[in-house]
Amino acid sequence: MMNSIKQQLMNLFKKQSDLTTILLFAAGVLTMPIWLDPIGANYPDLLQKFVIFGIFAVGYNILFGLTGYLSFGHAVFLGVGSYTAVWSFKLFTMNVLPAMLFATLISGLIAAAIGFVSMRRSGIYFSILTLAFAQMFYNLAYSVLIPITNGETGLQLRMHDIRIIDNYFSDPAPGLPSTELFGMSMNGYSGFYFCAVVLILAFYVAMKIFRSPFGMKLKAIKSNQHRMRYTGSDTRPYLITAFIISGMFAGLAGGLLAVTDPLAGAERMQWTASGEVILMTILGGVGTLFGPLLGVGIIKYLENIFSTINESVLQQIFSFLPQWGENFMVAIVSPFVGDGWHLTLGILFMIIIIFLPGGLMEGFQKIKKRYLTKGVEDSESTTKQE
Repeated sequence: MMNSIKQQLMNLFKKQSDLTTILLFAAGVLTMPIWLDPIGANYPDLLQKFVIFGIFAVGYNILFGLTGYLSFGHAVFLGVGSYTAVWSFKLFTMNVLPAMLFATLISGLIAAAIGFVSMRRSGIYFSILTLAFAQMFYNLAYSVLIPITNGETGLQLRMHDIRIIDNYFSDPAPGLPSTELFGMSMNGYSGFYFCAVVLILAFYVAMKIFRSPFGMKLKAIKSNQHRMRYTGSDTRPYLITAFIISGMFAGLAGGLLAVTDPLAGAERMQWTASGEVILMTILGGVGTLFGPLLGVGIIKYLENIFSTINESVLQQIFSFLPQWGENFMVAIVSPFVGDGWHLTLGILFMIIIIFLPGGLMEGFQKIKKRYLTKGVEDSESTTKQE
């Protein structure tokens, strides 16, 4: 009887903890335009990148963080989601809900096919297989499936698109239409808040997966997959399911990219896009709920700053120096900004991985532990003195 009551209390506490977490997270996301204003990161385009790539990273963390399987092909699902959403806008309606649904489902189907093949191997062989699929889909989109993808130009909206649903209920408006949600335009802050709500829902789903028996099973696979196989557990269905869910998150993110900018290009399928989400996940902390989101915020913010700096900006920054000093500093710094800002990202990534292998979340945990330990020691010292 007592054990039953204790279990019920623990379940109630866990539910309240989950509710508190999601409410605080929702409040933080929805107020981003306010608390990001002091650092100049509160304009809609950057905010949309934060939340869209946040969905991408949260989904990728379900695969990489829980199972340890490193995929270099998740950009495929990002690109498929974008292409699917744009085709939904061209064929049916500019309403974003059908586009989101199609993008998620089609990406899930592609993920099921790729996962069924790739999950026959593990470790580096799995990573190589996903990389091969990424390159194959990129080449298909770029030069083979041109009637579907429009090749290197990219798939975009045109005035003569049929839009069956929109044109059935109303006459075509002059000019190119914009994405909308039951009449509300998805441009600017309205687009950000729509993406933010989707991120909150995606985070809630990821949190439930992390703390579910299914999530525990995935963590056990990461811990010792061979032992599970020896005990008679078939791990492959769990791995394929995790791969599909992760791919659907990526497809959803790709669809949102098309919502905020109705254009889909093959560059979204390049393996470098997969590498970027890997960096985000590792930088923030693999296997943690908030780590990938932290990694997204840092990388996208640094990209926003360093990628826009050119030599003229550097000359203004170092104008207080003598001419020779200014030229010297510009020559030293210029390779790390503008198009070469990834060098700066690489240096930052190496420093964090060397000193914090668990990412920034590990650093926060160490700081928290140090302060808690110090507080306990101070309390014990005060007690002894009394």
